[in-house]
Amino acid sequence: MLSFTLRKLATLVGTMLGIAALTFLITNVAPGDPARLVAGPNATEDMVETIRVANGLDKPLPEQFIIYMSGLLRGDLGTSIVTTRPVIDELLRYAPATIELVLVAMALGIFVGVPLGMLSAVYRNSWFDHLTRIFSISGVALPAFWFGILLQLFFAVQMGWLPVSGRLPLVARPPEPITHLLLVDALLRGQFSLFWTALSHIILPAVVLSFPCLASILRVNRAEMVEVLQSDHVVAARAHGLSSRRIVALYALKNAMLPTLAMIGLRFGWMLGSTVLVETVFDWPGIGLYAVSSALSSDFKPVIGVTLLIGFFFIIANTIVDLAYAWIDPRLRNA
Repeated sequence: MLSFTLRKLATLVGTMLGIAALTFLITNVAPGDPARLVAGPNATEDMVETIRVANGLDKPLPEQFIIYMSGLLRGDLGTSIVTTRPVIDELLRYAPATIELVLVAMALGIFVGVPLGMLSAVYRNSWFDHLTRIFSISGVALPAFWFGILLQLFFAVQMGWLPVSGRLPLVARPPEPITHLLLVDALLRGQFSLFWTALSHIILPAVVLSFPCLASILRVNRAEMVEVLQSDHVVAARAHGLSSRRIVALYALKNAMLPTLAMIGLRFGWMLGSTVLVETVFDWPGIGLYAVSSALSSDFKPVIGVTLLIGFFFIIANTIVDLAYAWIDPRLRNA
């Protein structure tokens, strides 16, 4: 297991370096002059050139890449030419909101999708199965931004049950940070009214973000459960008189969770990328909204930083899934 883990960690490092190189190349060949955009439409050529030199944009692209990669190895992601703040500081500021949103959405997807998929397979071809299949198809096909606007119009505007956008009300003061996750910090500080306020703000964006994830987990888990429930070892367990509940929970679900774990790992990365749309619709102060504003300003270094952060979490999630695979099925450790 140790050698398997070390191989996965080596793959993680190599993949991150590849993502860094590819992202740098794509963002720097994009059209537009970031120095001129920052200087403004009325800036003189001298002012534009001063900004270009100050940010190293006058150097050849290979030299910029070497400087960037050497800084990246030191943990330096560069400086935003719009805010003049280090990119790493801004990522540390915006990332906790996105991580909290993704974790809540992932929890909804797992704790709703897995039981629904399991029950749909157990009661195959029943009205419940048909209903969950319609639900799963809708979850995969429904555009996130349109679904988010519909929920805002109904639950926030029409019914007034939930807030339209934001992470907290403007007059609310966040708790003193411990984990920088608002819900967790509010509980740890004993500020339960603030916890419920923060929870009411995160419900709608989390539901929108989790819907495709939930639908995919449901479909994969149902398909695997249907196959496993018809396998020989399950038929033998029934023949030996084991209870249906024990067969489903102990034998069938464990085998069906292998492909479901793969889907969970993939969806975690996709959800990080999907936050761009969801955070824009709900004005959620995370890295998605930060990436959109930076891209509109042609501020490339924050865009690279956000891409690297999303790529890092994506690879981490898939590495954890691979390790969980090896833990559940020892045959994969020598693969």
